[in-house]
Amino acid sequence: MEEVEVVVAHCQRATLRVGEVFLKVDGDPAHADVEVRAMAMAPVPTPAILWREPPVLAIAAVPGKALGILGEPSAASPAAWAAAGAAIRRLHDAPLPPWPGRRLDDVAAELDRECAWLLANSVLPAEVVRRNREIAEAALRPWKPVFIHGDLQITHVFVDGDEVTGVIDWSEAAPGDAMFDLATLTLGHEERLDDLLAGYGPGADRDVIRAWWSLRSLLASRWLIEHGFDPDAPGCEFDVLRSRMRET
Repeated sequence: MEEVEVVVAHCQRATLRVGEVFLKVDGDPAHADVEVRAMAMAPVPTPAILWREPPVLAIAAVPGKALGILGEPSAASPAAWAAAGAAIRRLHDAPLPPWPGRRLDDVAAELDRECAWLLANSVLPAEVVRRNREIAEAALRPWKPVFIHGDLQITHVFVDGDEVTGVIDWSEAAPGDAMFDLATLTLGHEERLDDLLAGYGPGADRDVIRAWWSLRSLLASRWLIEHGFDPDAPGCEFDVLRSRMRET
C-alpha cells in the first residue's frame, strides 16, 4: 500500500491522498451530491470520479500543480492566470445548476453575525472590522445568478504550463455572484487580478471584487479559527483585512 497523505482533516470532513487517488470523507452526503452533479455539468476540466460509497467519494488526481497557495507569490505565468480567467468565464456562461444558492439577505445577515463575533471576541482591532464591513457593503447588491464554483481558492485550480488541467472541490457550487469566484481566486493575490481578468473578459466589476475580498475574509475567519486553521498566517485572511486599512 502506498503512503497515505492527510490533505485536510477537521470535524466536518477529511481528504486523504493515496497515490493518484483522493478519498473525500464527508459527514454530510449532500456535499458529495452537489460535487458529483456540479462536475458533470461544469464546462471546464474536472477530476474523474472513480467510485462513490457514502460517506466516501474517490476521485483521480488532476495533472499539473495548483495555481498557487495563500501566503506565497504565485509562480504561475500571466498566461496561466488568463487561462484560469477564461475557464471561469466558461463556467459563468454555462446553464445554472438546478439547486438554490445563497440569497443576498442571508449573506447580509451572516456578515452582521460574523462581524459581531469578531468584535465581541476581540479577534481583530475594532477599526479593522468596521472598515472592512464598510468596504463589504459594495458586494451586498442584487446580482444576476451565474453558475459559480463557490469555493474557488487558488489551490483548487490546477495548471500545466499555461493550460488549466483541472478545477477541484465542487461541493459549494451553486447559482451565485460571478464576482465572488473572481475575488476568491485572487484573495491574497490581488496583484494577479489584471492577469485573471485578461482571460475572463468584459463584465467584471473591480469594486465589487474588492468588496468580496473583505466580505469573504470577514465571513471565513471564525470558521477557520474553530476548525484549527490560522487566518493570521502570512498572506491569509487577516492580512487581507489589514491591507484594506492602508488604502485610501
